Amino acid sequence: MTSSQPDSQHPPRPRRNIPPQAWIFLLALGAASLLAALIRQPGYTDAYYYFNAAHRLATGIGLTDPYLWQYLNPPDHLPAPAHSYWMPLQSLLSAAAMKFFGTSFGAAQIPSVLCFAGLVTVTFSLGISLGGSRRRAWIAALLVLFSGFYVPVWTTTDTFAVYGLAGCLSLAAAGLGRERHSSRWFLIAGALAGLGHLARADGLLLILVAVIAALVPGERAPWRGRATWVLAAALGYLAVMSPWFARNLSELGTPLPAAGAAGIWLRGYEELVHYPAQPSFRAFIEWGANNILASRWLALRNNLATFVAVETWVILGPFVLVGLWLLRRRALIQVVVVYAIALHLAMTLVFAYPGYRGGLFHSAGALLPYWAVAGVIGVDRAVEAGARRRGWPLQQARRVFSAALVALAATLSLYVLAARAPALNNNAVFYRTLAADLPPGAGLIINDPAALYYHTGLGGVVLPDASPERALDLSTRYGVDFLVLDENRTEPFAALYRGEVTYPFLRLRRVYSHPQNGTEIQVYAIVHPEERGP
Repeated sequence: MTSSQPDSQHPPRPRRNIPPQAWIFLLALGAASLLAALIRQPGYTDAYYYFNAAHRLATGIGLTDPYLWQYLNPPDHLPAPAHSYWMPLQSLLSAAAMKFFGTSFGAAQIPSVLCFAGLVTVTFSLGISLGGSRRRAWIAALLVLFSGFYVPVWTTTDTFAVYGLAGCLSLAAAGLGRERHSSRWFLIAGALAGLGHLARADGLLLILVAVIAALVPGERAPWRGRATWVLAAALGYLAVMSPWFARNLSELGTPLPAAGAAGIWLRGYEELVHYPAQPSFRAFIEWGANNILASRWLALRNNLATFVAVETWVILGPFVLVGLWLLRRRALIQVVVVYAIALHLAMTLVFAYPGYRGGLFHSAGALLPYWAVAGVIGVDRAVEAGARRRGWPLQQARRVFSAALVALAATLSLYVLAARAPALNNNAVFYRTLAADLPPGAGLIINDPAALYYHTGLGGVVLPDASPERALDLSTRYGVDFLVLDENRTEPFAALYRGEVTYPFLRLRRVYSHPQNGTEIQVYAIVHPEERGP
C-alpha cells in the first residue's frame, strides 16, 4: 500500500540556484574554445615568440631564445636569455599548460582561453554592479565576447587575454579598495598589477594607478590610512614581481631590461631593427622639434582611430563617454578613467611608435569590459531620450537597440575573423620548404626569425635596417649563413631585392614564389672573404 503523504524521512532537497556568472563563463569558454580551434598556429611574431619561449621552457631547455628579433639590446651570442624586451607571463603560463597537456600549440592556448572566458564573466559582474541590471550585464558580456578586432587574437599565445583579465581586475580591486577603505583590496590590486606588469611592460601603469587611487584625498580617509593602502599595494606588487627582478639581475644585470626604456627614443618603428642600435636621448633631441611633434601627431591620430574602431566597436565611442559621465561619481570608474588617460598618453607621447603599432591595442583589452558597460548605459540613456521625444515604447525600444548593438558587434567580429584567420594559419608551407633546401642547423637573417624557429627549429636574426654589409657582421657574431629577402624587406636591402645592385659576399642561391601573393622570396648565401677563393 502506498501513501500519498511525503516521506518525512527523506524531505525534498532544496534547489541550488546556479549563479548567472557560471552560465556566462561556460558560454564564453565554449566560444573561446571554438576560436582557439580556428587558430591553428601562432601566426605573427609576438605569438610565435611567446610560444617558442614557453616550448623551450616546458621541454627543459630553459627560458632562452635561439634567435634575435630586435637589436635594442643584442646579446653577444645565441641562445640568449629570453624576454629581454617583452615580459614573460604568457610564456610562463603556456609552459605550465604544456607541462600538463603536452607540448602542442593547442595546449599552449589554454591559459588564453581561460583568461578570455574569465574576462567575459568579469564583464557580466561589472554590468550588474555598475549597470544595475542583468540585461545590461548580458549585453556588455556579449559585446566583449564579440569584441571586433580582438576576436582573432584573444586565444592565441599572445598577452591580450592574460593582460586584459589581470589589468581589468587590478583596476576593479583598486576601485573597491577606495570605495570600502580597505587595505586588503589594495593588496589584491597590487598583486594583480604585478601580474599585469609581468604580462606587459606598460602594466607598470597599473601599480601607479593603484597608488594614485590610494593617495587622492576623499571622504573619511586619514593620511595614515592612505599610507597603509599604498604599502599594501606595494607589497602585493613586489610579491609577484620580485622573482622576475631577481632573475633579470642574475641574467641581465638590471631589474628590468634596458631595451624597453629605449623605446621612448625611437625615431621610427624601424629603429627596433637598426643595427647597431642607435636610440638615445641625445639622438632623439637632435632629431628636432618638428620631427618629434610630427611623430606624436601621427601617434595621436592612429591612437584615436584605435579608440574608435578597436576599443569601442566603431559606433559605441560617444555612448561610452556618456556612460562614463553618468558613472563619474563611482570610485571604480574614476580609477578606470585615470588608467585610460595614462595609457593613451603614454602610448602617444612617450612610446609613440610602439604604442600606435600595437602597444595600445594590446593594453586596451583591460579597458574593454568597462567600455562595454559604459557603452550600454550610454545607449540606454539615448534610447530614453528618444522615447520621450518620439513616443517610443521604452522597454521595446531598449530591447531593439540592445539586440541591434550585439548584432553589429557580432557582424564586425565575424568579418574580422574571416579576414584575419587565413593569414594567421597559412604561412607554414614556405618555412618548411625553405628549411628542406638548407643544410641542417643553418642560421638565417630573415624578417620573422620567431616564425622560422616555430616551423623549422632553425635559429637566426631579424633582417636589419642597415646596409647589406652588416650581414657579414651578423654572420660572424651569430653564426648565420643565409639571408632571406621578400617584399617586406627593410629599405637598405631594396636595391638588392630589385636586382639593381650585387654584393660579392651575397650569392643568390634560390628564388621562391610566395605561396599567398606570388611575390619573389630570394635566398642568398653569405660568403666570407676567406671563402671566395682567388
